[in-house]
Amino acid sequence: MNTPTVASLYTQVDAALRPLADAQQAVPMRAYMLDQFAFLGIRAAPRRQALRGLPRLNTWTAHDLLALADTLWAAPEREFQYVAVDLLSKYHRQLGLDSVAQLLELVQRKSWWDTVDGLAGVVGDIVLRARATEPDAQQLMDACLIHPHLWVRRIAMLHQLGWKAQTDQERLFRYALALAGETDFFIRKAIGWALRDHARTQPEAVRCFLAQHANQFSGLTRREAGKHLG
Repeated sequence: MNTPTVASLYTQVDAALRPLADAQQAVPMRAYMLDQFAFLGIRAAPRRQALRGLPRLNTWTAHDLLALADTLWAAPEREFQYVAVDLLSKYHRQLGLDSVAQLLELVQRKSWWDTVDGLAGVVGDIVLRARATEPDAQQLMDACLIHPHLWVRRIAMLHQLGWKAQTDQERLFRYALALAGETDFFIRKAIGWALRDHARTQPEAVRCFLAQHANQFSGLTRREAGKHLG
């Protein structure tokens, strides 16, 4: 079987999704995203089901995967960006640290939590895997922490989600304190979410950290971080 091209894959995605478009369903989906994006009106489950017939991309290079993601990002309807995130998540092992810069470019285009958080997971998978052979891999995230774009800073705060025992606790706490003074809802929420995730494996450490720095964090952050601490 011939290896599909970026153009042919995009055509297949487009052909699979458009017959499922539901104008009535698109209205509440668009409203949920504050009318920032156009939607075909396709929910996640049927969208993913429709794309199960896509060819496997295991032989694709990082360059090709990122080119496909870029093409999908340029499509007007939001479902195409969701497909891009799903494909990057599925084939993240074909991406390396040198792919992160292009992923962060996507983060800064059509930015909202729905795509940014998916890309945070992809970046986190790449960085965690790279750290096994490159101990300084997380320095990329140190740079993101002071980036002028708030959604890149959110990536930095969230990139260790799901790392469990492999979490760099010192870095997590340092990032939380560095962003604690920000007033943006999505940054405050991200700090709390990251701390809550770490509390699943290190509850006492997070409890002590929150107690020690309670006056530095917003109420939103403290509520999010402490949801499962009792």
